[in-house]
Amino acid sequence: CPSLWRCLPCPPAELRLDLVLSSGQSFRWWESSPGAWTGVLGGHVWTLRQDGDRLWYTVYGEEDEHEEEEQDGCPAKAAKLDAAETDRILSDYFQLDVGLSALYRAWGAADPLFGKVANDFPGVRVLRQDPVECLLSFICTSNNHISRITAMIERLCQAFGRRLCCLDSRPFHAFPSLSALTGADAEAQLRALGFGYRAKFVSGTARAIAEGLGTEGLCQLRIEPYAEARRVLCALPGVGAKVADCVCLLSLDKAEAVPVDTHVWHIARQRYGVVLGSKSLTPRAYQEIGDFFRGLWGPRAGWAQAVLFCADLHKGQSQPAASIRPGRAEAGTAMG
Repeated sequence: CPSLWRCLPCPPAELRLDLVLSSGQSFRWWESSPGAWTGVLGGHVWTLRQDGDRLWYTVYGEEDEHEEEEQDGCPAKAAKLDAAETDRILSDYFQLDVGLSALYRAWGAADPLFGKVANDFPGVRVLRQDPVECLLSFICTSNNHISRITAMIERLCQAFGRRLCCLDSRPFHAFPSLSALTGADAEAQLRALGFGYRAKFVSGTARAIAEGLGTEGLCQLRIEPYAEARRVLCALPGVGAKVADCVCLLSLDKAEAVPVDTHVWHIARQRYGVVLGSKSLTPRAYQEIGDFFRGLWGPRAGWAQAVLFCADLHKGQSQPAASIRPGRAEAGTAMG
């Protein structure tokens, strides 16, 4: 049973759940009923909905296997988080301390193209995710599309993550710990789950983090300069410039990170007339495009690009997600 519903003040111009949670920034949310989004955040299961200028939420407790009501479905005991803590977790996840309307105005003033698109897509903000979950999830996004990535992450959590609770006979699992993914047979298990060549990258990066930086060291990249965080990430198995930029933007507080895929490359050349030294997305062209957008949109350029990505995604809803996503979208990837 859910605990009581609580709410935070949050107008739609500051957050649109339907746009943010469906646009490939995170893969753990689904629209459980019209306007209500259920997912896993911080080792708990939440349902979120918006009503006017309020963001409503409830948190479900972990199930107790010894409770007798278990045969009725899935028991849930009261969540161990108090109200102040749940408010804090949600505010942090959606970065509600960042005033989005003012940013939209500034980006629109600097870039008329942004202004034209953004009017129809208010409230697109960047999530602040757990760095381990974000990193391992985005390794799965190469040459992939959102629905397939979501299914892969779900299988990953079911196979390796702790079971949290069950709602309407649907089980929910926490994202796996690093130790769960570093076992000798982890790669083989991931292959059996359909991860293909990404299996060795997910298990290899989990092992590299566990034996090297550690979870704490990965989180410490939040206070390192952007270039340093990117360098460290690009040394991990299966992490190229775009995945590194997604992780920098979505979990390491690098708001200036602009993930560039071939779609963003085309946008830069065709819509913005960026002249590049090469005819393909070389490392140098990648850097030049990121620098162009940072120059245009300023220190939160990655946030502005997330708005355009979301707009393209929703305008081309009939196309494969990845082919229309700026930044994380190559061949149907995730946010970019």
